[in-house]
Amino acid sequence: MTINEASERYQIPMEILKEYEAWGLCGTVKKVMGAWQYDDQDLERLSLIMTLHDIGFSNGEVEEYMRLLLEEKNTEKQRMEMLDRRRGTALDEIHFREKQLERLDYLRFKIQKTKEERK
Repeated sequence: MTINEASERYQIPMEILKEYEAWGLCGTVKKVMGAWQYDDQDLERLSLIMTLHDIGFSNGEVEEYMRLLLEEKNTEKQRMEMLDRRRGTALDEIHFREKQLERLDYLRFKIQKTKEERK
């Protein structure tokens, strides 16, 4: 499957495909007649890359995670630490948003209460 076919079929942005190729992580990707050819394993890796981007990893973090994943050594602990850090950040963001909602609801309550007192 070519880069254009992979991008269209799986809705993978072209920049992610080019980034993947530039990292040299395409173990089984072969260049045929000037075009990269992706196999199922490459598509699985690309799916993981998109997931990592979606959960807030930076390009550098994605590359680091993928390099760790493709190492033959035990890297589960390092990858888990990366995921745990991102999870902590996500929880902090959720708590911040919850506080914002509480403040918004308080302001809405005050407006509603004032409105009812005028009646």
